[in-house]
Amino acid sequence: MSLVSGPGVGGGHKGLPGELRLAVEKHIEYIQSLDTRKDELEYWLTEHLRLNGIYWGLTACHLLKKPDALARQGVIDFVLSCLHDTGGFGAAPGHDAHMLYTVSAVQTLVMLDAVDELDSRIQGGKHKVAEFISSLQDRTNGTFAGDEWGETDTRFLYGALNALSLLNMLHLVDTDLAISYIRACANFDGGYGTSPGAESHSGQIFTCVAALAIVGRLDLVDKDKLGAWLSERQLPNGGLNGRPEKLEDVCYAWWVLSPLAIIGKLHWIDGEALTKFILRCQDAEHGGLSDRPGDMVDVFHTYFGIAGLSLLGYGEGLLEEVDPVYSLPKIVTKRVLKHTI
Repeated sequence: MSLVSGPGVGGGHKGLPGELRLAVEKHIEYIQSLDTRKDELEYWLTEHLRLNGIYWGLTACHLLKKPDALARQGVIDFVLSCLHDTGGFGAAPGHDAHMLYTVSAVQTLVMLDAVDELDSRIQGGKHKVAEFISSLQDRTNGTFAGDEWGETDTRFLYGALNALSLLNMLHLVDTDLAISYIRACANFDGGYGTSPGAESHSGQIFTCVAALAIVGRLDLVDKDKLGAWLSERQLPNGGLNGRPEKLEDVCYAWWVLSPLAIIGKLHWIDGEALTKFILRCQDAEHGGLSDRPGDMVDVFHTYFGIAGLSLLGYGEGLLEEVDPVYSLPKIVTKRVLKHTI
């Protein structure tokens, strides 16, 4: 899956119709086209995000109710080609293993009901993957590193709990210690940062709140204070930003809405205004969504824009419901976890 931007532009259709509609078929065609652009330099310059792109594109197709839009076996083969003997996954064949790519790999295989294929690639594959993830926990403070070089971030902590719970291997890590670390990242405004003392940011809030949801500790969240901070992210044009004084961006339709959904405060933002903003960011002629109207589309913003519309209940059944905790279709998490949080 290519992370090449364009060729379309958000809002790039001739004249905005009175009632904006999601161009489902065009978005599917756009996602399907991404791996055909190998003659473009940007295709190779974005190789470090290839596996993430597979996850974003495939999940978007599932939410658009076109789960077979990408060749299942081809996706599985590519994902497994990124697997290291250590149990970690790289962004593409030959790239170093990292937590973020490993989580995307697990989410993708879970979506395709193909986790068992891990064992066909390396002996005890599922356990190897879980052991790779658990080996990255710092047993002194509970946080997780992204790789062997030691960078820590609440993104990695969330990713670890996400993937391990999907693999039914959460017992391999110290969840109590991880909870303590998340509590240390809480700020006076109700939000959370990348580490203790770091400013609140919507993306980090998602990772911390979703991680607490996975381990059943949402009681630790100051829901009213956090809900107020998140609702203040909406700008006059309907879009959302990640923190104060920043521009709106379609991806925050996920990073802001998902924690609001988890804490039961989704109604604290103007859903109609946000829906119109997201739809204005699509290229209804060529497919794809951009960060804001006038910019080039890409698969990252395409997925998170569609996921945001799903959280908003757009289209009365047009989209699959997305799980705000796992960033996967609810039909997938219900199958794997037997329940949704």
